Amino acid sequence: MNAIESLIAEFGRLPGVGRKTAQRLTYFLLKSSREDARRLARAIERVVEEVRVCGTCGNLSDLDPCELCRNPRRDRALVCVVEEASDIPAIEKSGNFAGLYHVLGGRLSPLDGVGPDDLNVRSLLTRLREGVHEVILATNPSVEGEATATYLHRLLASTDGVRVTRLARGLPVGGDLEYADGVTIAEAFSGRREM
Repeated sequence: MNAIESLIAEFGRLPGVGRKTAQRLTYFLLKSSREDARRLARAIERVVEEVRVCGTCGNLSDLDPCELCRNPRRDRALVCVVEEASDIPAIEKSGNFAGLYHVLGGRLSPLDGVGPDDLNVRSLLTRLREGVHEVILATNPSVEGEATATYLHRLLASTDGVRVTRLARGLPVGGDLEYADGVTIAEAFSGRREM
């Protein structure tokens, strides 16, 4: 395989990148300056060499503990459980959460052979003994995400002094009812509140 085909194949292995996109990326790099391509290669090498899993929360960072766990202004009594580290930036971008995180590293999926022992659950139980008062389950609203949230709720429900909550779900701002699926509408009805 020649160099161009090799790079197209490597880009094609990335999630959401098909062959056409992989070709566009490859030819974009070929048209770019050598320094641009080298800068990209250095950034990839740096991520591979320096980024690790935070020993406290499971986030990805070049520090251990990560920046969020180190931040003294974060509310240590509040822990938001997410499936993947990639979920954290979306929550942080909202500016509405000032607690800590706990990354499961996946979600329950028996069909894919992912069970409770494959997730970062034991360290969550350990963290609960460190003054946590509320655990917010922020798994995705998929079948697997719901199963994971249900499992965690049952596991954590018997923990004294710890409230277990779930992110609200429903219609997005600016969304039209005619485009919403039945599950989203049902969740919006069950999560309704006084005006």
